[in-house]
Amino acid sequence: MKRDKQQAYWRANKILIRNLLIVWALVSIVFSILLVQPLNAIKLGSLPLGFWMAQQGSIYIFVILIFVYAFQMEKLDRKYRVDEQSSKTEQQEIRK
Repeated sequence: MKRDKQQAYWRANKILIRNLLIVWALVSIVFSILLVQPLNAIKLGSLPLGFWMAQQGSIYIFVILIFVYAFQMEKLDRKYRVDEQSSKTEQQEIRK
């Protein structure tokens, strides 16, 4: 049973990482490189949106992704009851 719980936890962790990497790739490659010209037709204040995404927007998205990852991992840890104390207890049991 414990093994199933660990596998489910890591499966959820990998899915989260995959989804965040997809967002990262979309922002950094698609919006900031491939779609710059069409996005430049849209103005964000006085700047073209494509330029802004390549220079500033992608950085903001990356920082947001860090916070999303931390928040979601906290939820996963609580869901699967994974915390630092239980890890230490498991390591002590392994050593015995």
